[in-house]
Amino acid sequence: MSGSPLRLGIAGLGTVGGGVVRLVLQQADLLAARCGRTVQVTAVSARDKNRDRGLDLSPYAWHDDPVALAGSDDIDVFVELIGGEDGPAKQAVEAAIAAGKDVVTANKALIAHHGTALAMAAESQGVALNFEAAVAGGIPIVKALREGLAGNRFSRIYGILNGTCNYILSAMRDSGGDFADILDEAQALGYAEADPAFDVDGVDAAHKLAILTSLAFGCPVNLDAVHIEGIRNVSAVDIEFATELGYRIKLLGIARLTDHGVEQRVHPCMVAESTAIAHVDGVFNAVVAEGDFVDRVVFEGRGAGEGPTASAVMGDVMDIARGIRLPAFSVAANGLKTIDAAPMDQHIGPYYVRLSVLDQAGVIADISAILRDLELSIGSLLQRGRDPGEPVTVVLITHESQEAALATAMTQIGKLDSVVEDPKIIRIESL
Repeated sequence: MSGSPLRLGIAGLGTVGGGVVRLVLQQADLLAARCGRTVQVTAVSARDKNRDRGLDLSPYAWHDDPVALAGSDDIDVFVELIGGEDGPAKQAVEAAIAAGKDVVTANKALIAHHGTALAMAAESQGVALNFEAAVAGGIPIVKALREGLAGNRFSRIYGILNGTCNYILSAMRDSGGDFADILDEAQALGYAEADPAFDVDGVDAAHKLAILTSLAFGCPVNLDAVHIEGIRNVSAVDIEFATELGYRIKLLGIARLTDHGVEQRVHPCMVAESTAIAHVDGVFNAVVAEGDFVDRVVFEGRGAGEGPTASAVMGDVMDIARGIRLPAFSVAANGLKTIDAAPMDQHIGPYYVRLSVLDQAGVIADISAILRDLELSIGSLLQRGRDPGEPVTVVLITHESQEAALATAMTQIGKLDSVVEDPKIIRIESL
C-alpha cells in the first residue's frame, strides 16, 4: 500500500451521511485493499452538532458552515449530502471546486439544475465531480453509462426512478386500494415523506431523468425540457383495467432520440406484463439502456436508503482514491452538444382512454366520429356493466396516435353531453 490517506469532509449527517461514516469505519480494510490507500473521514458539518446520530463524531473536525468545510485544508474530497438545488449545498460545492477539492454528491436536484455549469467549473480546476448516488440509489447506472457502456450510441434510456411511486402503484395493484389510502400507508412505513409532492408529482424522477439524458446523449442537462406528470390521478379502476388488459402501470422516466430531437418525459405508463420492468415492484428502481452494440441492458436495485446510497457515494470516492477522474457527463463539459427538445405534442404511441358515459343510444357512435375525424383509430374497446342509473365505464385502446390529435379528441369528447367525467388517459409504452 502506498500514498497518503484520502481525507473526506462530509457535509450533511442525515441518513446517507451517517451511512457513509459507518461504511468508512466498517469497511476500512476493504477500502484500503481495493484503493491502495486508506480512506478516512477527517471533518464533518451539519446543522445540529448535538443531535444524537448513533455515531461518535469526536474524532472529526466539526464545521458549522459547510462552505468553510469545503475549503478546509483538512480534506481532499468534499462529500455533499445536504440536498437542495441552491443554498448551502450549491455554495459549498462551488467553494470546494474553487479550492481544488474533488467533489462527490448525492444531490440530484443540484445536478439537474446546475450540473453543466458545475462540470465546467470542475474540469477547469482539474477536479472530479461525481454523482453516482444522485440517480437510482445503489444502482451504478452513472458509472455504467460513463464507462462500461461508453462504446455505444444510445437510442433510449428509461426506468423506474422513484421508489415511493413504485411502492404506491405496486400496493394499489396488490390491495385494490385507492391512491390516497396507499399514500397514507407509505407515509406510515417511512416510504413517503410527510409532504410527498416531490415524489408523487414526478419531480424527483424528472431530476434523475435529466441527468441520465445528458449522460446518454452527450447534451447539457435540461430539466426544463422534461415533460412531467405524477401518479395522483391513477385510480384503482385504472389499475384493475390494466391487469385485465395484460398491463401494469408504472411511473417511468423515458428519454429517447426522435426525428424531432430528444424526448424527455416522466409519467404513468402501461407496460406489458411480459416485460422485465413490469415486475420491478415495491421500493425498487430499475433502469434500462438501449445501445447500438450492447442492445439492451437492465439494472435493478434499491433506489434509496442508507446502505444503497452510501454504497454509491463510496464508489465515487474510491474512483478518486484510485486516481480516476473522468468528465462528469461522459464527454468534456464544453463538448456537450445542444439537441433540440422534442415537443410532447409530437409524441406517437398507443393510449389507454377511460370514459364515464351515460348508457344511451349513439354514445359510442359520437365518440367514434370524433376519433375518425382526427384520424385516430380504436384497437379495442371494453364496456363495463352498470348498476341501474349509474354511468357506464368505457375503455378504449387506440392504435398509435399523435399526442396533439389525441388531446384534441379528448377535449371534444369531454364536451359531449353523454360524457359525465373528464376522460382519463394513460400512455401505453412499448418496451
